[in-house]
Amino acid sequence: MNTFLIIVNIVILLALIFGLYSLQKKHVKFSVRVLIGLGLGLLFGIILNVIYGTSSEVVSTSIQWFNIVGSGYTRLLQMVVMPLVLISIIAAFTKIKLSKNIGKISFFGIGILLVTTGIAAIIGVATTLGFGLDGVQLEAGEAETARIEQLEERVTTVEKLTIPDQILSFIPTNPFADLTGARSTSTIAVVIFAALIGLAFLGVRRKQPEQAEQFANIIDTLYTITMRVVTIIIRLTPYGILAIMTRAAATTNYEAIVNLGQFVIASYVALIAMFLVHLLLISLAKLNPITYVKKGLPVLTFAFTSRSSASSLPLNIKTQTDGYGVSQGVANFVGPFSVTIGQNGCAGIYPAMLAVMVAPTVGINPLDPGFLLTLILVVMIGSFGVAGVGGGATFASLIVLSVMNLPITIVALLISVEPLIDMGRTALNVSGGMTSGILTSKITGELDEKTYNDKTDLHDAIEA
Repeated sequence: MNTFLIIVNIVILLALIFGLYSLQKKHVKFSVRVLIGLGLGLLFGIILNVIYGTSSEVVSTSIQWFNIVGSGYTRLLQMVVMPLVLISIIAAFTKIKLSKNIGKISFFGIGILLVTTGIAAIIGVATTLGFGLDGVQLEAGEAETARIEQLEERVTTVEKLTIPDQILSFIPTNPFADLTGARSTSTIAVVIFAALIGLAFLGVRRKQPEQAEQFANIIDTLYTITMRVVTIIIRLTPYGILAIMTRAAATTNYEAIVNLGQFVIASYVALIAMFLVHLLLISLAKLNPITYVKKGLPVLTFAFTSRSSASSLPLNIKTQTDGYGVSQGVANFVGPFSVTIGQNGCAGIYPAMLAVMVAPTVGINPLDPGFLLTLILVVMIGSFGVAGVGGGATFASLIVLSVMNLPITIVALLISVEPLIDMGRTALNVSGGMTSGILTSKITGELDEKTYNDKTDLHDAIEA
């Protein structure tokens, strides 16, 4: 009987996928199909949750089959992340897009990421105080107790990780290992490796222009092919989001969300407030924030459902260059850095909220100016090296709470609502990276505002 129900669920998902494909054939806008996929996945997942429950064998087995579409799509994006980072950065040098502005791009790109993370921390503090959130009221069940034991083992490693150690971890000792994503800082390591190759190319071009020209042609060909691979994968976005959202909705513990509803609401109020800050910054740069939202919706939707900033990177870079008119050099530098540095949601809002919630339990006044200033600085510095995958917020929180000498158990007590909040945090992380790319390109004079203001749906264009 269970096998029959599982087959029925698979058939329904296939029917929904066929429905989305039919919309594509009818030339329905890409962004609209992404939202339809999100809505259908949410509805289908909730129905499965209501009928079978989260612990049902029917649901778990059905999800395993759904993952062929959802996780398969995510893996395809992860597959192309490192080749994209390596080739696109080198290509930026061969096309002479970085040689004059590399210092400015690095300064403003990373600087904007860190400043916005500091602003995010302030918003997190204000929201926590405004909602009167208190860590004392949280209780530990079996899952939370098990999680506490895991965190106590992990925090030992975090406490030994100094800021100089984090900076050293960015430098690759084996770039080929980093191309496999072996470390949490592999993306930045590949960026550094690619930048060194680019700088070497500039030197060779001065002394041996013929060899440099041959190398540039090879890189240009590889870049064209890599971006074509990205384009092919991006076309699968509506189907991937459908399956991912179905899994998320079907496996969510809604009772736990109700119990921790105030924290969930406060978290999303903070996330929305920080997103509005992004739109304000876009407006101050004399760019239309509505255009920013419309063109960024597909990548933000994927980030929301996948909970992975790293997996969103190909979509992120493609949206910046083809949608917003950000130069390749800026997008290919700021994009990878935003995966592990200055994540507004995971490394900004979340650790700040937890620190303020838990401070009274050890006799610290969360309104003390010294405590707040220290917290904001620690959050900004601690944002270096946060992995752009699920779990990055936990790592960032452990760093902040450990440095501030605050209890880490609160991280485990929120495990039941962690996935739901992490969806919003990841979308905000990606928005922060794109905002930094746009502003940096604007400041350095490399933003193509004609492309930014173009009404054409960039994702519809890639399907032509």
